[in-house]
Amino acid sequence: MTYIGSLDNTTIVRPVTFYINGFYNIPHAKYYYIFLCFVYTVTVLGNSFVMGVILLARVLHTAKYVAVFHLAFSDVCGSSAVIPKYVLMFLFDNQFISYEDCLANMFFVFFFMTLQSLTLLALAYDRLVAICFPLRYHAIVTKTSMTVIIGVIWVIGMTIFTVLVGLVTRLSFCRSTTVDSYFCDHGPVTRLACNDISMNYIVAHVGVTTILYIPLLLIIVSYICIGFALLRISHGANRIKALKTCTSHLILVAMFYLPIVSVYITAIVTYINPNTRIMNSVLTQTIPPMLNPIIYTLKTNEILQSVKVLYRRAKLIFAKEGHTISNAMK
Repeated sequence: MTYIGSLDNTTIVRPVTFYINGFYNIPHAKYYYIFLCFVYTVTVLGNSFVMGVILLARVLHTAKYVAVFHLAFSDVCGSSAVIPKYVLMFLFDNQFISYEDCLANMFFVFFFMTLQSLTLLALAYDRLVAICFPLRYHAIVTKTSMTVIIGVIWVIGMTIFTVLVGLVTRLSFCRSTTVDSYFCDHGPVTRLACNDISMNYIVAHVGVTTILYIPLLLIIVSYICIGFALLRISHGANRIKALKTCTSHLILVAMFYLPIVSVYITAIVTYINPNTRIMNSVLTQTIPPMLNPIIYTLKTNEILQSVKVLYRRAKLIFAKEGHTISNAMK
């Protein structure tokens, strides 16, 4: 333990390390960690592919794809904050984490979850303007305005979780240092403290409301408005075409919010077995980032067309280089 004096002459007791408990006696758990390695590999490759296509294809240099690029970036970083540390920790039985690394882990996991959630809200705003105000879309949703929105998202995430983690540094840990979770989760860590944690819980509830409940509510409201706008479209074919532009986003929203919100609500109203809670939480944080690029690639015609154009361009370049090399060898 380390002892640090505070401003009110009390002593803050900080552990040198925390012990991340993880699963309770689950047989063959190593196969689960190997599966997560596969999930992480697909996540990195898939999202890197989407980011690369957006960077290389000029036709995708639009406000919408600024947000899509940011979502892919957030997915890679969010998975990197959870999976590598988690897998290495439990696969090699090294479940101790230093106090400083624990706080950093807590910050980055929640920060990138915030980026993912609020970026989905930004994409809902893009669809709302595109369908409800189509004639003004390019004047309202510009690359500059979307960049500003993403900047605000970063400020919100930084502010909330800097405060959240900062409040943890004011806590004394004079009892157990075993964290009943798979990472340095805020709730399991703060429950180990000996002093008052009421302010920590208030900020935590504000954070959950800000990054989950309010964005989900606003997305639902935006799609209600989109639904009314679609009803005003007289031609059925145009209505279906407009609706298709929303399907990818709706699938991403359902995959991201429904599992996380379900876990939070279930944990409030009833008891969840720790192993079940940990497995559900890990999968809800890691599976959507893996599937997001697959959904956007297969469901979004603009990306598919851009991939075909880039493939033909690369094929042409390789053909020219091969021809040049063959001529040089003659």
